[in-house]
Amino acid sequence: MTRAGNTALDEELKVLKSVERPAVIRAIAEAREHGDLSENAEYHAAREKQSFIEGRIKELEAILSLAEVIDPSKLSGTVKFGATVTLVDEDTEEEKTYQIVGEPEADLEKGLLNIKSPLARALIGKDEGDTVEVKTPGGQRSYEILSIRYI
Repeated sequence: MTRAGNTALDEELKVLKSVERPAVIRAIAEAREHGDLSENAEYHAAREKQSFIEGRIKELEAILSLAEVIDPSKLSGTVKFGATVTLVDEDTEEEKTYQIVGEPEADLEKGLLNIKSPLARALIGKDEGDTVEVKTPGGQRSYEILSIRYI
């Protein structure tokens, strides 16, 4: 996991514990005051939200306890974890830039590519100027690696 990904997950955990958890406990207490719990939609919604929050807290704690933080700025060479890779789609000439990151921090909309994705697996070990073939749901795609940076 990158340092930025670790920090983001740690921040989410802090918000869940210090803001979300107390808020849902207050919501449950308020809903209880309304009487009959069997037909109290507010109570059931608050309990469901509490269950989600507690599950996410456990998930984040597990991820963070096992995470190995890697500083990409100390790496160089061919594509590997942490690399920021600029590609050009050989069919559409569209340029895209992705950073290869761990599964918990992946977010394609932010350009954070899961290391387990087909594209990332195809890129690992390649160098600038190399072409990679990737099988996608939309069919076979070819990308040329324009640049590899470690920031």
